[in-house]
Amino acid sequence: MPWKAHQFPTEEHPDWNPDDPYADPVALLEHRELEVRKKFIRMEKAKILREKMKLCYLREGVNQLVNCREIVDMYWESIQDVDFQLADSTRFASGHQNQAKK
Repeated sequence: MPWKAHQFPTEEHPDWNPDDPYADPVALLEHRELEVRKKFIRMEKAKILREKMKLCYLREGVNQLVNCREIVDMYWESIQDVDFQLADSTRFASGHQNQAKK
């Protein structure tokens, strides 16, 4: 019996309701997993394009601005879609200072 890979869902759960996301917990979790999976795919595409851009810059040398323009444009479009979550480190630093003063 051959091994088959797990098939991940590519569309929303049929019971998913964006107006009331907590109505069905299973649909909520599947929606979150689907969104995270889509985000990871976008991030990996951006990484691949960045590698292609690096190689193009090394290969083309002084003509990189002209000859690598298409790859740079594709990379720029791909990173506009990916949002990065930044930690609020100031909150922790201020809490640490407040504890030191006590």
